Amino acid sequence: MKINETGRVGGVSSYQRNMDVPRQEEQKKNRRKDEVSISAEAMEMLQAQDKTTDTERAQKIQDLKSRVSAGTYHVDAEKLAEKLIPYFKQFPES
Repeated sequence: MKINETGRVGGVSSYQRNMDVPRQEEQKKNRRKDEVSISAEAMEMLQAQDKTTDTERAQKIQDLKSRVSAGTYHVDAEKLAEKLIPYFKQFPES
C-alpha cells in the first residue's frame, strides 16, 4: 500500500515558492532609498575651499621638503612635547 506519492510533495513546495516571489518583489519596490543632494552653491563653496587649501598645502609641503633635504629643518622639542601631552594624558596610569 502506498500512502504518499513523492511527486505530489515536490509539486506543492514549488507552488509555494512561486507564490513567495511576487511578495518579495513587492517588498523590494516598497522600500525607500536614502538620497542626498548638494546645492550648486555648496558645490561651488567646496571647490573654492579645495583650491585655496590645496595651493597653500602644496606650498607648505614643498617648503618642508626643501628644508629637510637642505638639513635646515629642526623640530622644536617644546612644541612637540606640548602636542604629545594631551595624547599621553588620555591613558590611565597603571
